[in-house]
Amino acid sequence: MLFFQGEVTCNFMEKVMRKFNQASFCLAMAVLLLSVTVAHADVFNMGGTYNQTTGTWTGMASLQFVTVGDPGNAANPSTGYGSVGYTYQMGKYDVTVGQYCQFLNAVAKTDTYGLYYSGMDSNYSTIGITQSNSSGSYTYSVTGSYSQAANCPMFYVSWADAARFCNWLQNGQPTGPEGTGTTETGAYTLDGTTSNSALMAITRNAGATYVIPSEDEWYKAAYYNPSNATYWLYPTQNNTAPSNVLSPTGTNNANFATGSYTDPTNKLTPVGAFADSPGPYGTYDQGGDIYQWNEAKFSGSYRGVSGGQWHDSSMFLESSVVGAFGNCYPTVEDSGYGFRVAEVPEPGSLAMLVAGALSLLAYTGRRRTRTT
Repeated sequence: MLFFQGEVTCNFMEKVMRKFNQASFCLAMAVLLLSVTVAHADVFNMGGTYNQTTGTWTGMASLQFVTVGDPGNAANPSTGYGSVGYTYQMGKYDVTVGQYCQFLNAVAKTDTYGLYYSGMDSNYSTIGITQSNSSGSYTYSVTGSYSQAANCPMFYVSWADAARFCNWLQNGQPTGPEGTGTTETGAYTLDGTTSNSALMAITRNAGATYVIPSEDEWYKAAYYNPSNATYWLYPTQNNTAPSNVLSPTGTNNANFATGSYTDPTNKLTPVGAFADSPGPYGTYDQGGDIYQWNEAKFSGSYRGVSGGQWHDSSMFLESSVVGAFGNCYPTVEDSGYGFRVAEVPEPGSLAMLVAGALSLLAYTGRRRTRTT
């Protein structure tokens, strides 16, 4: 693959084009590069399909991202949050029960660092993950009577658990015990860190790709209005409090409490269920359903959580209160705490190569047309 190393000169391109059939060469390179871009491990390809009209899933939701552009935007003057100087990717949805179950089965046969918590099986009567067998041979499965249990946001996840999940993604989703190269190194250097004080000292490593969002990254994806460089009050592109009715067609709806619950039986709603209530960049459920960890530090003891949850009032969904409520010790595993993943920087290099290969194909096709 020396073709891609260093500066490609016009003379070199001419030699390559004479040596290979132009059209077949370009098509082959485009197919090769496209195969690389989709060669992710399981959580990126869970096989489920999403119906945008109904907001429902067939099968299990994959881990997906949306692009958050407009780099260099100003912060919200009323809170000081939201300024990000680069383009990045934000998880379209929260990490789901099904995705976290894949993670556990890959690395937690012994579960050295407590990635599984017993409440994952018992807190929600219709949604959960069950741990089976004994230490050294643990297996995990999605359980619960709710047909969409696997597609609901993961819960009882600590900040440390979320960081270890990001490390696993960073390392290519390997199968093996929790440790170096799986959960303890990668986006964050944890090396067995379990105490609150030690976890507060953890920072994002240089070159990290899959990360817990910073407070600014999370906030911008939820509230920034790129059309006029202001901020919405709610993460449904609205300044009016949303409805808590579970509706795929409502344009300003979310999972929270207004004296009654959105889903009194299951409590949680599947990711993307509010199909017509996305955030400004296409994220879902950044308000309500479940709190999401971020990298922020408060008072030297707490990590940030944002977005409110299913039993909160709409106030907790507001851009004006992010950073003021819900911050907690990074070891806490709570039924209302989950997370989503950000991808930094924007993954564009391979896509650019594919576009270049396809453009080259079009160019050679035009040349053939002119010379025949």
